[in-house]
Amino acid sequence: MHEIFRDRAREAPERIALTTTDESVSYGDLDARSDRLADHLAELGVGPDVLVGLCVRRSPEAIVGMLGILKAGGAYVPIDPSYPAERIDYLLSDSGAPIVVAARNTAGVIGDRHPSVVWIDSDEVTSGPGAVRLDPSGHPPASADNLAYVIYTSGSTGTPKGVTVEHRNVVRLFEQTDPWFAFDDRDTWSLFHSISFDFSVWEIWGALLHGGRLVLMPEASTRSPSLLVSLLRSERVTVLNQTPSAFHQLLFSASQGADTAGLSLRLVIFGGERLEPRQLAPWIERHGDERPQLVNMYGITETTVHCTYRRITGADLDTTGVSVIGVPIPDLRVHVLDDDGRPVPDGKPGEMYIAGGGVARGYLNRPDLTAQRFVSSMAELGEQRLYRTGDVGVRLPGGELAYLGRVDDQLKIRGYRIEPGEIEQCLAQVPGVGRAVVVARDFGQGDVRLVAHLLPARGTDADDGLAAAAERHAVRSLPRHLRPSLYKVVTEIPMTLQGKVDRDALGQ
Repeated sequence: MHEIFRDRAREAPERIALTTTDESVSYGDLDARSDRLADHLAELGVGPDVLVGLCVRRSPEAIVGMLGILKAGGAYVPIDPSYPAERIDYLLSDSGAPIVVAARNTAGVIGDRHPSVVWIDSDEVTSGPGAVRLDPSGHPPASADNLAYVIYTSGSTGTPKGVTVEHRNVVRLFEQTDPWFAFDDRDTWSLFHSISFDFSVWEIWGALLHGGRLVLMPEASTRSPSLLVSLLRSERVTVLNQTPSAFHQLLFSASQGADTAGLSLRLVIFGGERLEPRQLAPWIERHGDERPQLVNMYGITETTVHCTYRRITGADLDTTGVSVIGVPIPDLRVHVLDDDGRPVPDGKPGEMYIAGGGVARGYLNRPDLTAQRFVSSMAELGEQRLYRTGDVGVRLPGGELAYLGRVDDQLKIRGYRIEPGEIEQCLAQVPGVGRAVVVARDFGQGDVRLVAHLLPARGTDADDGLAAAAERHAVRSLPRHLRPSLYKVVTEIPMTLQGKVDRDALGQ
């Protein structure tokens, strides 16, 4: 990835690579600044498959950090500075990253949590007093089969798990999708998402591998549709990547009078959660479906961001109750299988298994879970390795795929993959909580929120004090996207006839 970036930088060093509200950074500048960091990390012994934490706010330093780590041969582990201290401690411990790259504005976050910190600010690269030196001898150059990053996702067992992704997984994603998108140096991309969320991989590297410009959106604009529209217009953004729920807020803002005319968008690419085309009716009625093109892409962190492609047109607006995700990226294969691992006929639902160039290496330090989800061989399908998604899909008569839901309780809200079990295990630690059940509730207009139902332990009063204690514990322990919006103390948890929690009843 970094070698392709360097080629772009040498072709046009004066071209602008990054833009913020305060500054612009050229390709040549970005190349030079990341070289300085890479040299420093290499002196400390960073090389292929060495994990380096990256705890930097949304800024040019975040991109310098990524590039510098990759150029040294290592793999970056993004750690969102907004995470609670407990979560940051877990990511540092579980990843085992011997070095963390941070900026001075995250000094209060990283503090003395890690003994070996490399500080990057502007042109300066310095090590903290406890900086370790790894064995620097004999490191070969990083290859396409080495790790590029480790991104953590919510875990059903109560703890996040790190997905290990290699350079080749990312590079082939853009090579394989090029016939559909034809990205080039004329494109301007928005970095809308956190670098701890894999949609950011598509945004950042989509721009930098093609010589395009990346606009680092201020966090306020990701929460304000009117500010977002203003920035899209002023920066002449051509490629916008959105979860359907985030785009729904932009649509709602437009319906309330926000002016979405005059934008330079040529592509709006959806991902991260279920999309029903009829949700896009207000946009298509106003802007048509030719420019920008609207594209639905289904994907998973374990299969490198995107797996399928589906162009959405006005003809799709009458489709209800189904999310058509289209056809696989050319070097991927999607198998729809029954509970016994056998292919199901077209039109019949089954679990989707994905094979091909996007399948990641596995889970960091989780050999049992890796063996369970990354199936080593299915000779009857002619596949050596597949990822078992847990997503239910169906192959439609024309050959396209549709997404139907999950085989388990996993949720996707605003693009984040959420395992209710992780939140429930956290809340169960609160004194007085006998059991916690977390469900998603749709409050309308794309506003989906988590609601925690708390069953008091025997002998505990069912009052609002328990809900307040649970909320305080969640703020201390969970990142924002995993915190429930509402906490309800209940006297019972409804169950199905099969003896399982009736989540549908709780979600009403």
